[in-house]
Amino acid sequence: MEARKFNYIVVGAGLTGCWAVDGIRALDKADSILLIGDEKYLPYDRPPLTKKLWFGKKKVEEIFVRPQQYFTDNRADVMLNTMVTKLDAGSKTIACRDGSIYQYEKLLLATGGRPRRLDIEGGNLDGIYYYRYLDDFVKLKAEIHDGTKALVIGGGFIGSEIAAALNVNKVDVTMLMPETCLTEQLFPKSLGLAINEDYIRRGVKIIFQDLPVSIIRRNKHFITLTQNGREITSDVVIAGIGMKPDTQLAEAAGLALENGIAVNEFLQTSAPDIYAAGDNAYFPYEALGRRMRVEHWDNAINQGRIAGMNMAGARMPYTYMPYFFSDLFDFGYEAVGLVNSKLETVADWQKENNTGVVYYLEDGKVRGAMMCNVWDKVDTARELIKSGRRVSAKDLQGAIR
Repeated sequence: MEARKFNYIVVGAGLTGCWAVDGIRALDKADSILLIGDEKYLPYDRPPLTKKLWFGKKKVEEIFVRPQQYFTDNRADVMLNTMVTKLDAGSKTIACRDGSIYQYEKLLLATGGRPRRLDIEGGNLDGIYYYRYLDDFVKLKAEIHDGTKALVIGGGFIGSEIAAALNVNKVDVTMLMPETCLTEQLFPKSLGLAINEDYIRRGVKIIFQDLPVSIIRRNKHFITLTQNGREITSDVVIAGIGMKPDTQLAEAAGLALENGIAVNEFLQTSAPDIYAAGDNAYFPYEALGRRMRVEHWDNAINQGRIAGMNMAGARMPYTYMPYFFSDLFDFGYEAVGLVNSKLETVADWQKENNTGVVYYLEDGKVRGAMMCNVWDKVDTARELIKSGRRVSAKDLQGAIR
Protein backbone atom coordinates (compact mmCIF):
# COMPACT_ATOMS: atom_id res chain seq x y z
CA MET A 1 0.00 0.00 0.00
CA GLU A 2 1.35 3.42 -0.97
CA ALA A 3 1.93 5.79 1.93
CA ARG A 4 -0.08 8.98 2.12
CA LYS A 5 2.24 11.92 2.84
CA PHE A 6 1.88 14.65 5.47
CA ASN A 7 4.28 17.38 6.52
CA TYR A 8 3.39 16.83 10.17
CA ILE A 9 1.95 13.78 11.90
CA VAL A 10 0.92 13.83 15.56
CA VAL A 11 0.35 10.43 17.14
CA GLY A 12 -1.94 10.88 20.14
CA ALA A 13 -5.14 12.93 20.05
CA GLY A 14 -5.10 14.00 23.66
CA LEU A 15 -4.30 17.35 25.22
CA THR A 16 -0.66 17.34 24.08
CA GLY A 17 -1.56 16.45 20.51
CA CYS A 18 -4.26 19.10 20.33
CA TRP A 19 -1.92 21.86 21.48
CA ALA A 20 0.78 20.63 19.13
CA VAL A 21 -1.58 21.41 16.24
CA ASP A 22 -1.99 24.87 17.73
CA GLY A 23 1.80 25.26 17.95
CA ILE A 24 2.37 24.15 14.36
CA ARG A 25 -0.24 26.53 13.03
CA ALA A 26 1.26 29.42 15.01
CA LEU A 27 4.19 29.30 12.56
CA ASP A 28 3.07 27.25 9.56
CA LYS A 29 -0.35 28.15 8.20
CA ALA A 30 -0.31 25.91 5.14
CA ASP A 31 1.49 22.56 5.38
CA SER A 32 -0.49 19.38 5.98
CA ILE A 33 -1.17 17.97 9.46
CA LEU A 34 -2.53 14.58 10.52
CA LEU A 35 -3.66 14.01 14.11
CA ILE A 36 -4.24 10.35 15.01
CA GLY A 37 -5.90 9.09 18.21
CA ASP A 38 -6.85 5.63 19.43
CA GLU A 39 -9.89 6.85 21.40
CA LYS A 40 -13.19 7.63 19.69
CA TYR A 41 -13.26 11.16 21.14
CA LEU A 42 -11.76 14.47 20.11
CA PRO A 43 -9.15 15.78 22.59
CA TYR A 44 -10.53 16.37 26.07
CA ASP A 45 -9.32 17.47 29.52
CA ARG A 46 -8.70 14.59 31.95
CA PRO A 47 -8.85 16.41 35.34
CA PRO A 48 -12.68 16.68 35.27
CA LEU A 49 -12.90 12.87 35.09
CA THR A 50 -12.17 12.71 38.81
CA LYS A 51 -13.34 16.20 39.77
CA LYS A 52 -15.89 18.55 38.20
CA LEU A 53 -17.88 15.96 36.24
CA TRP A 54 -18.72 14.19 39.51
CA PHE A 55 -19.62 17.37 41.36
CA GLY A 56 -21.97 18.69 38.68
CA LYS A 57 -19.65 21.61 37.89
CA LYS A 58 -19.13 20.50 34.29
CA LYS A 59 -20.95 18.45 31.69
CA VAL A 60 -19.22 15.94 29.44
CA GLU A 61 -19.65 18.14 26.38
CA GLU A 62 -17.77 20.93 28.19
CA ILE A 63 -14.50 19.02 28.69
CA PHE A 64 -13.55 18.85 25.02
CA VAL A 65 -10.58 21.06 24.23
CA ARG A 66 -11.44 21.91 20.63
CA PRO A 67 -14.51 21.22 18.46
CA GLN A 68 -14.19 19.49 15.10
CA GLN A 69 -14.58 22.90 13.44
CA TYR A 70 -11.24 24.01 14.94
CA PHE A 71 -9.39 21.23 13.12
CA THR A 72 -11.36 21.86 9.93
CA ASP A 73 -10.55 25.57 10.06
CA ASN A 74 -6.87 24.76 10.62
CA ARG A 75 -6.82 22.21 7.80
CA ALA A 76 -5.74 19.42 10.14
CA ASP A 77 -6.94 15.92 9.30
CA VAL A 78 -8.15 13.99 12.34
CA MET A 79 -8.34 10.20 12.54
CA LEU A 80 -9.94 8.78 15.70
CA ASN A 81 -10.38 5.19 16.84
CA THR A 82 -7.14 4.42 15.00
CA MET A 83 -4.24 2.51 16.52
CA VAL A 84 -0.73 3.17 15.24
CA THR A 85 1.13 -0.14 15.39
CA LYS A 86 4.51 0.63 13.83
CA LEU A 87 6.95 3.51 13.47
CA ASP A 88 9.84 3.27 11.01
CA ALA A 89 12.25 6.13 11.66
CA GLY A 90 14.34 5.21 8.59
CA SER A 91 11.55 5.48 6.03
CA LYS A 92 9.75 8.10 8.15
CA THR A 93 6.50 6.17 8.05
CA ILE A 94 3.88 4.96 10.49
CA ALA A 95 1.54 2.02 9.97
CA CYS A 96 -1.90 1.60 11.50
CA ARG A 97 -3.79 -1.49 12.56
CA ASP A 98 -6.13 -1.12 9.57
CA GLY A 99 -3.14 -1.44 7.20
CA SER A 100 -2.92 2.22 6.22
CA ILE A 101 0.54 3.79 5.98
CA TYR A 102 1.47 7.46 6.34
CA GLN A 103 4.73 9.26 5.69
CA TYR A 104 5.85 12.32 7.64
CA GLU A 105 8.48 15.02 7.51
CA LYS A 106 8.12 15.76 11.23
CA LEU A 107 6.46 13.45 13.76
CA LEU A 108 5.30 14.01 17.33
CA LEU A 109 4.78 11.12 19.72
CA ALA A 110 2.10 12.43 22.07
CA THR A 111 1.09 8.94 23.16
CA GLY A 112 0.88 9.80 26.87
CA GLY A 113 0.64 6.82 29.19
CA ARG A 114 -1.35 3.71 29.94
CA PRO A 115 -2.82 2.84 33.34
CA ARG A 116 -0.85 0.27 35.29
CA ARG A 117 -2.76 -2.96 35.73
CA LEU A 118 -2.97 -5.33 38.68
CA ASP A 119 -0.62 -8.25 38.15
CA ILE A 120 -2.74 -10.63 40.20
CA GLU A 121 -5.25 -13.42 39.63
CA GLY A 122 -8.44 -11.78 38.37
CA GLY A 123 -6.70 -8.53 37.51
CA ASN A 124 -8.07 -8.70 33.96
CA LEU A 125 -11.69 -9.41 34.90
CA ASP A 126 -14.27 -7.52 32.89
CA GLY A 127 -15.72 -4.68 34.93
CA ILE A 128 -12.57 -3.63 36.79
CA TYR A 129 -11.97 0.06 36.07
CA TYR A 130 -8.38 1.07 35.33
CA TYR A 131 -9.51 4.63 35.60
CA ARG A 132 -8.08 7.08 33.07
CA TYR A 133 -10.39 7.61 30.10
CA LEU A 134 -13.69 9.35 29.36
CA ASP A 135 -15.32 5.98 28.71
CA ASP A 136 -14.38 4.99 32.28
CA PHE A 137 -16.30 7.96 33.66
CA VAL A 138 -19.33 7.38 31.45
CA LYS A 139 -19.60 3.68 32.35
CA LEU A 140 -18.88 4.09 36.06
CA LYS A 141 -21.32 7.00 36.45
CA ALA A 142 -24.06 4.87 34.90
CA GLU A 143 -23.25 1.93 37.16
CA ILE A 144 -23.23 3.59 40.59
CA HIS A 145 -26.15 4.72 42.73
CA ASP A 146 -26.79 5.56 46.38
CA GLY A 147 -25.29 2.79 48.49
CA THR A 148 -23.20 1.16 45.77
CA LYS A 149 -20.17 -0.49 47.37
CA ALA A 150 -16.95 0.54 45.66
CA LEU A 151 -13.41 -0.65 46.30
CA VAL A 152 -10.75 1.85 45.26
CA ILE A 153 -7.28 0.30 45.00
CA GLY A 154 -4.51 2.89 45.35
CA GLY A 155 -4.15 6.06 47.37
CA GLY A 156 -2.29 8.31 44.94
CA PHE A 157 -3.71 11.04 42.69
CA ILE A 158 -6.39 9.01 40.92
CA GLY A 159 -7.33 6.85 43.90
CA SER A 160 -7.71 9.71 46.35
CA GLU A 161 -9.65 11.91 43.89
CA ILE A 162 -12.08 9.23 42.68
CA ALA A 163 -12.70 8.07 46.26
CA ALA A 164 -13.71 11.61 47.23
CA ALA A 165 -15.90 11.98 44.14
CA LEU A 166 -17.71 8.70 44.78
CA ASN A 167 -18.23 9.52 48.45
CA VAL A 168 -19.88 12.83 47.52
CA ASN A 169 -22.14 10.80 45.21
CA LYS A 170 -23.27 8.69 48.20
CA VAL A 171 -21.25 5.62 47.26
CA ASP A 172 -19.99 3.35 50.09
CA VAL A 173 -16.24 3.63 49.46
CA THR A 174 -13.44 1.41 50.76
CA MET A 175 -9.84 2.25 49.88
CA LEU A 176 -7.00 -0.29 49.85
CA MET A 177 -3.38 0.85 49.67
CA PRO A 178 0.12 -0.19 50.73
CA GLU A 179 0.98 3.24 52.20
CA THR A 180 0.17 4.73 55.60
CA CYS A 181 -1.25 7.98 54.18
CA LEU A 182 -3.13 9.18 51.14
CA THR A 183 -0.85 10.65 48.47
CA GLU A 184 2.09 9.71 50.67
CA GLN A 185 4.62 10.55 47.95
CA LEU A 186 3.63 14.24 48.18
CA PHE A 187 2.39 15.10 51.65
CA PRO A 188 4.57 15.51 54.74
CA LYS A 189 3.48 13.05 57.42
CA SER A 190 1.39 15.44 59.54
CA LEU A 191 -0.56 16.66 56.52
CA GLY A 192 -1.07 13.12 55.23
CA LEU A 193 -2.49 12.02 58.58
CA ALA A 194 -4.85 15.00 58.62
CA ILE A 195 -6.11 14.10 55.14
CA ASN A 196 -6.62 10.50 56.31
CA GLU A 197 -8.73 11.72 59.23
CA ASP A 198 -10.86 13.91 56.96
CA TYR A 199 -11.63 11.00 54.63
CA ILE A 200 -12.48 8.69 57.52
CA ARG A 201 -14.68 11.34 59.15
CA ARG A 202 -16.65 11.59 55.89
CA GLY A 203 -17.29 7.86 55.85
CA VAL A 204 -14.54 6.56 53.56
CA LYS A 205 -13.11 3.30 54.92
CA ILE A 206 -9.35 3.08 54.45
CA ILE A 207 -7.28 -0.09 54.70
CA PHE A 208 -3.62 0.88 54.99
CA GLN A 209 -0.50 -1.21 54.40
CA ASP A 210 -2.26 -3.97 52.51
CA LEU A 211 -2.45 -5.14 48.91
CA PRO A 212 -4.83 -7.19 46.77
CA VAL A 213 -3.67 -10.70 45.87
CA SER A 214 -6.69 -11.92 43.89
CA ILE A 215 -10.12 -10.83 42.66
CA ILE A 216 -13.04 -13.08 41.74
CA ARG A 217 -16.63 -12.53 40.59
CA ARG A 218 -19.42 -14.05 42.65
CA ASN A 219 -23.12 -13.34 42.13
CA LYS A 220 -22.42 -10.06 40.32
CA HIS A 221 -20.10 -8.91 43.12
CA PHE A 222 -16.33 -8.64 43.24
CA ILE A 223 -14.52 -10.45 46.05
CA THR A 224 -11.03 -9.05 46.64
CA LEU A 225 -8.64 -11.04 48.81
CA THR A 226 -5.73 -9.16 50.36
CA GLN A 227 -2.21 -9.93 51.43
CA ASN A 228 -3.20 -9.63 55.09
CA GLY A 229 -6.10 -12.04 54.75
CA ARG A 230 -9.00 -9.64 54.33
CA GLU A 231 -11.95 -10.38 52.06
CA ILE A 232 -13.61 -7.28 50.60
CA THR A 233 -16.95 -7.50 48.80
CA SER A 234 -17.85 -4.70 46.41
CA ASP A 235 -20.12 -3.90 43.47
CA VAL A 236 -17.35 -2.14 41.57
CA VAL A 237 -13.55 -2.11 41.68
CA ILE A 238 -11.56 0.94 40.59
CA ALA A 239 -7.79 0.58 40.31
CA GLY A 240 -5.91 3.87 40.44
CA ILE A 241 -2.37 2.54 40.73
CA GLY A 242 -0.57 4.97 38.49
CA MET A 243 0.40 4.95 34.85
CA LYS A 244 3.41 4.09 32.75
CA PRO A 245 4.58 6.07 29.74
CA ASP A 246 3.52 4.67 26.38
CA THR A 247 6.88 4.08 24.72
CA GLN A 248 6.12 1.03 22.58
CA LEU A 249 6.38 2.79 19.22
CA ALA A 250 9.54 4.62 20.27
CA GLU A 251 11.20 1.47 21.58
CA ALA A 252 10.41 -0.56 18.46
CA ALA A 253 11.80 2.29 16.32
CA GLY A 254 15.07 2.28 18.27
CA LEU A 255 14.66 5.69 19.90
CA ALA A 256 16.53 6.38 23.14
CA LEU A 257 14.49 5.65 26.26
CA GLU A 258 15.08 6.79 29.84
CA ASN A 259 12.08 6.77 32.18
CA GLY A 260 10.08 7.57 29.08
CA ILE A 261 11.16 8.83 25.68
CA ALA A 262 14.40 10.79 26.07
CA VAL A 263 14.26 14.24 24.49
CA ASN A 264 16.51 17.31 24.41
CA GLU A 265 15.56 20.86 25.37
CA PHE A 266 13.77 21.24 22.02
CA LEU A 267 11.74 18.06 22.71
CA GLN A 268 13.54 16.17 19.94
CA THR A 269 14.16 12.47 20.38
CA SER A 270 17.35 10.67 19.34
CA ALA A 271 15.87 10.85 15.80
CA PRO A 272 15.85 14.64 15.19
CA ASP A 273 12.68 14.66 13.05
CA ILE A 274 10.74 12.82 15.76
CA TYR A 275 9.58 14.75 18.83
CA ALA A 276 7.93 13.60 22.06
CA ALA A 277 5.90 15.61 24.56
CA GLY A 278 3.52 15.12 27.45
CA ASP A 279 3.33 12.19 29.87
CA ASN A 280 5.78 10.11 27.84
CA ALA A 281 8.63 12.63 27.54
CA TYR A 282 11.74 12.55 29.75
CA PHE A 283 13.05 16.09 29.34
CA PRO A 284 15.60 18.53 30.80
CA TYR A 285 13.77 20.50 33.52
CA GLU A 286 15.86 23.66 33.31
CA ALA A 287 14.84 25.33 36.58
CA LEU A 288 15.65 22.20 38.58
CA GLY A 289 18.80 21.23 36.68
CA ARG A 290 17.70 17.64 36.18
CA ARG A 291 15.85 15.44 33.76
CA MET A 292 12.26 14.57 34.63
CA ARG A 293 9.01 13.23 33.29
CA VAL A 294 5.89 15.15 34.34
CA GLU A 295 2.43 13.58 34.14
CA HIS A 296 0.23 16.64 34.57
CA TRP A 297 -2.29 18.69 32.60
CA ASP A 298 -0.31 21.95 32.53
CA ASN A 299 2.80 20.24 31.21
CA ALA A 300 0.78 18.48 28.49
CA ILE A 301 -0.57 21.79 27.20
CA ASN A 302 2.65 23.77 27.22
CA GLN A 303 4.96 21.00 26.10
CA GLY A 304 2.60 20.11 23.27
CA ARG A 305 2.49 23.66 21.98
CA ILE A 306 6.29 24.12 22.13
CA ALA A 307 6.81 20.76 20.41
CA GLY A 308 4.47 21.86 17.63
CA MET A 309 6.27 25.16 17.20
CA ASN A 310 9.64 23.41 17.10
CA MET A 311 8.38 20.94 14.50
CA ALA A 312 7.56 24.02 12.42
CA GLY A 313 11.10 25.37 12.84
CA ALA A 314 11.05 27.50 16.01
CA ARG A 315 14.03 25.92 17.86
CA MET A 316 12.55 27.11 21.16
CA PRO A 317 13.86 25.40 24.33
CA TYR A 318 11.22 24.16 26.75
CA THR A 319 11.94 26.14 29.92
CA TYR A 320 8.42 26.34 31.32
CA MET A 321 7.76 25.22 34.92
CA PRO A 322 4.48 23.27 34.88
CA TYR A 323 2.21 23.24 37.91
CA PHE A 324 -0.36 20.68 39.02
CA PHE A 325 -3.40 20.71 41.26
CA SER A 326 -5.85 18.49 43.07
CA ASP A 327 -9.04 18.71 45.12
CA LEU A 328 -9.67 16.29 47.98
CA PHE A 329 -13.04 17.29 49.43
CA ASP A 330 -12.47 20.78 50.91
CA PHE A 331 -8.69 20.51 50.68
CA GLY A 332 -7.31 21.84 47.42
CA TYR A 333 -3.78 22.63 46.36
CA GLU A 334 -1.60 23.89 43.55
CA ALA A 335 2.02 22.78 43.38
CA VAL A 336 5.07 23.46 41.26
CA GLY A 337 8.62 22.14 41.06
CA LEU A 338 9.95 19.03 42.76
CA VAL A 339 7.27 18.06 45.25
CA ASN A 340 8.34 14.88 47.02
CA SER A 341 7.82 13.98 50.67
CA LYS A 342 11.28 12.39 50.77
CA LEU A 343 12.78 15.89 50.64
CA GLU A 344 13.10 18.15 53.65
CA THR A 345 9.82 19.99 54.14
CA VAL A 346 9.03 23.30 55.83
CA ALA A 347 5.39 24.22 56.41
CA ASP A 348 4.10 27.76 56.86
CA TRP A 349 0.53 27.24 58.04
CA GLN A 350 -2.12 29.89 58.47
CA LYS A 351 -4.46 27.07 59.53
CA GLU A 352 -2.72 23.86 60.57
CA ASN A 353 -2.75 21.19 57.83
CA ASN A 354 -5.37 23.12 55.89
CA THR A 355 -4.30 26.56 54.67
CA GLY A 356 -0.72 27.55 54.00
CA VAL A 357 2.36 26.60 52.01
CA VAL A 358 4.59 23.52 52.18
CA TYR A 359 8.12 24.05 50.86
CA TYR A 360 10.33 21.20 49.64
CA LEU A 361 14.04 21.78 50.17
CA GLU A 362 17.21 20.17 48.85
CA ASP A 363 20.65 21.40 49.95
CA GLY A 364 18.96 24.36 51.61
CA LYS A 365 17.28 25.50 48.38
CA VAL A 366 13.56 25.53 47.63
CA ARG A 367 12.96 22.94 44.92
CA GLY A 368 9.17 22.78 45.12
CA ALA A 369 6.16 24.38 46.77
CA MET A 370 2.61 23.25 47.48
CA MET A 371 0.06 25.99 48.08
CA CYS A 372 -2.71 24.46 50.20
CA ASN A 373 -6.01 26.33 49.89
CA VAL A 374 -3.86 29.29 48.84
CA TRP A 375 -4.53 30.38 45.29
CA ASP A 376 -2.92 32.36 42.46
CA LYS A 377 0.58 32.12 43.92
CA VAL A 378 2.18 29.67 41.48
CA ASP A 379 4.22 32.41 39.77
CA THR A 380 5.58 33.56 43.13
CA ALA A 381 6.60 30.00 43.92
CA ARG A 382 8.26 29.65 40.52
CA GLU A 383 10.40 32.73 41.13
CA LEU A 384 11.44 31.45 44.56
CA ILE A 385 12.52 28.12 43.06
CA LYS A 386 14.32 29.76 40.13
CA SER A 387 16.28 32.03 42.46
CA GLY A 388 18.28 29.06 43.70
CA ARG A 389 19.15 30.86 46.92
CA ARG A 390 19.72 29.08 50.21
CA VAL A 391 17.00 29.70 52.77
CA SER A 392 16.18 28.84 56.35
CA ALA A 393 12.83 27.81 57.80
CA LYS A 394 12.55 31.33 59.24
CA ASP A 395 13.10 32.89 55.79
CA LEU A 396 10.11 30.96 54.47
CA GLN A 397 7.62 32.16 57.03
CA GLY A 398 5.33 34.52 55.12
CA ALA A 399 7.31 34.13 51.87
CA ILE A 400 4.05 33.19 50.07
CA ARG A 401 0.69 34.29 51.43
